Amino acid sequence: MTAYGELADDTSELVSSVTGRPLTKRGEATRRKLLEAAEEVFADQGYHEASIVKITDRAGIGLGTFYLYFDSKQTIFEALVIDLNRRVRQAMSEAMVDTQSRLEAERAGFAGFFRFTAEHPALYRVVREAEFVSPAVLRLHYTRIVEGYEEGLRAAQLTGDVDRQLDPETTAWALMGMGELIGMRFLLWETDEQGRPPATLAPKVFDGMARFIDNALAPRPENEGGH
Repeated sequence: MTAYGELADDTSELVSSVTGRPLTKRGEATRRKLLEAAEEVFADQGYHEASIVKITDRAGIGLGTFYLYFDSKQTIFEALVIDLNRRVRQAMSEAMVDTQSRLEAERAGFAGFFRFTAEHPALYRVVREAEFVSPAVLRLHYTRIVEGYEEGLRAAQLTGDVDRQLDPETTAWALMGMGELIGMRFLLWETDEQGRPPATLAPKVFDGMARFIDNALAPRPENEGGH
């Protein structure tokens, strides 16, 4: 198994997990096709029923070519978790651009998260299977999200935008967990006759969640609650 750190897509230059060499543009495109196919196969069939042959067939790529980029089913699974993590964080960050306060940023970031979840329901199944397939990559997925989240909360506390009595790390984990479970309940479980989730979270649900977050993060007097 390749160490998950070698599979990160956050680097400016992608490398093959087999050769360790930088990929050409054509190589990056082929790797992307394999990851997109893996996302569909793992989402449809789960890790244990999925196979390299099923992934390459879905991608329309020869079996031999697969081994130029990944050395096993587990390696491409780990790469997929990291790729989904990168893309969901990017979707959230892009949604938060031009917001004027941390509370606005929270609402915009969650809106970006829910849009991504609706478009990529594989995120849930793949991440949950990672608990058993590759626990280290599961931990990496969550900690990468929380690290950025925590940094944003700390910065907002310095400007007085967020209650300074809150612990940023605990708050980041709590908010992330809430968003994940709400997405599961009101997106993944609310499917149509074809089994497709809604494109967006229902406004009533989103507004209720946003109000909860506003109340939780809003600044309070320093001595409130006996502090």
